[in-house]
Amino acid sequence: MQLPGLPSPCQLLESTAFLGREIWVKRDDLLHGEVSGNKFRKLKYQLSALQGKPATLVTMGGRWSNHLHALAHAAALGGWPAIGLVRGAAGLDSATLDDCRRLGMRIQFVSREDYRQLREDPQAWRRHMAAAGDSHAWLPEGGSAPAALRGVAELVDELATELPFSPDVVMVACGTGATLAGILAGLQGRGRVIGVAVLKNAGYLHQEITRLLLQAGYPAYRNYELITDAHHGGYGKAPPELRQFCRDFSREFAVPIEPVYTGKLFHALRRLQQAQAFHPGERVLAVHTGGMQGARGFAG
Repeated sequence: MQLPGLPSPCQLLESTAFLGREIWVKRDDLLHGEVSGNKFRKLKYQLSALQGKPATLVTMGGRWSNHLHALAHAAALGGWPAIGLVRGAAGLDSATLDDCRRLGMRIQFVSREDYRQLREDPQAWRRHMAAAGDSHAWLPEGGSAPAALRGVAELVDELATELPFSPDVVMVACGTGATLAGILAGLQGRGRVIGVAVLKNAGYLHQEITRLLLQAGYPAYRNYELITDAHHGGYGKAPPELRQFCRDFSREFAVPIEPVYTGKLFHALRRLQQAQAFHPGERVLAVHTGGMQGARGFAG
């Protein structure tokens, strides 16, 4: 799967009172209008392996899922039928699901218990298919399969051609841990990575990051930190203070962010800077993972 947006640009945010230091941003939100950010990178090699095959893509997500939205577009571009198993009861629709249906993805609602089983059992999705044969291809929640790491690791290769230095710190928002694991794979032990977990009780992501690295054939890199207290109430929670932060940031730097992922990333970055957690000479780069379509769930 190739898109004209590669490589995504790096943008310098000048030092202001708002952030307190100069920050570089890898603008993966500009990769593509719809299949952008970490979703494109995570899907790249999973879908490349299916090129030319008559596969039906099957995946899972919530009703505002960036992954569902990106996969629906990628499936339409590649000519694959797609099925989305969505957590919730029929009728809990959204603009995201409307887009997915318009692009040809079949939406099938599942209960919360069934959704948990989809996470825990790699074969549970088959029970939701009328006939799940060899032509069905399963893509895990968020696209977080070992093959995803290879696509994300290419982000680091791009930095070497775009910047006159190697970042000392790379920061990224974390949902499943695959993007952070891919960045670790690309850095090959250099520098340090700080992941900002966007959901509660995210300590288990340590095990997920290690699992993905090992299954993808990389060492279990440890040069990272996972921040687990910057979720602002949990996944999909957007208190007024965080929403205002997103509005102020977007206005200050003309870089759009949203409260589910990137807002929590940059809010945590500012908090670290205010706590003097970075050394004076450290060069910090934040990865903008896209996902702006999901902000429609917080309109108004």
